[in-house]
Amino acid sequence: ISTPAAIAAALSAGARRGLLMKGGAVLENLGKVNYVALDKTGTLTEGKPAVTRIVAAPGFVEEIILRLAAGGEKASEHPLARAIVAAAEERKIASPDVADFDSPTGKGAVGVIEGRQVVLGSTAFLAEHGIDTASLAGLADELRRDGATAISISIGNASSGIFAIADPIKATTP
Repeated sequence: ISTPAAIAAALSAGARRGLLMKGGAVLENLGKVNYVALDKTGTLTEGKPAVTRIVAAPGFVEEIILRLAAGGEKASEHPLARAIVAAAEERKIASPDVADFDSPTGKGAVGVIEGRQVVLGSTAFLAEHGIDTASLAGLADELRRDGATAISISIGNASSGIFAIADPIKATTP
């Protein structure tokens, strides 16, 4: 009799916590589970990419690369671009206008801001534009290993910095 009582108690405890299970077989099968996969986006995370780190290359200033990146991305509808624009807005950094804007799908963005070419995207995308990204390639790899998307920026054909963009975990996620 202890098994049916334990199952009934577990089903009841789960229901009080918002977990609905269809019968005791569900509980019995939990003992066979080795791995659990979760769709984290919007469930465990905010569901909205955000800039989590900005690294300026030597000779560049974080606020300036953020301002120019926001200028280059404000014409884009991509969620990662929106994260850069939002980071600038949160810091009350006004983004300049961009001319000759181009955003090849899934690659990045290119434009002219304040007379300088600004390229945003992966290190491979910057390399396609003749920009040497060797100095920041290791950092980009490190950011990706940590679960972030690394968006590199070049200003005037010089590798200028990297933005780490990730989907932050909700405060309510234990």
